[in-house]
Amino acid sequence: MTDASHVRNAIARMDQVEDVSQADRDLAFANIKKAAEHYGVDLSEESWHDVGVRPQPRTSAARGRKKATRKKTAVKKAAGKKTAVKKATSKKSSAKKTSAKRTNAKRSSAKKTRAKKTARKR
Repeated sequence: MTDASHVRNAIARMDQVEDVSQADRDLAFANIKKAAEHYGVDLSEESWHDVGVRPQPRTSAARGRKKATRKKTAVKKAAGKKTAVKKATSKKSSAKKTSAKRTNAKRSSAKKTRAKKTARKR
């Protein structure tokens, strides 16, 4: 650990670690506790068991609210995208028309130039 912020971050993320034995958790907590004493960080936890449990269980009511919010947001975004798509499409089509006009003009001028050269040779 390099500073007090690192110690606080380590203890906050202690419960996010998966697939680690209890002995490894004990050792890690001991190291964090020692670093906390060194940097003057107050720990309210006495062991890694006090840190917390992840993932946090959610109630079905909370899941329902979250799902409803996602649907509302998706509908609003979709409505906004439709108007943006129409505007972008009209800009693209006018750009394509302009590009086609330029290309046709170049082709016709190239034909005229070839015709002039051919007429001079005769």
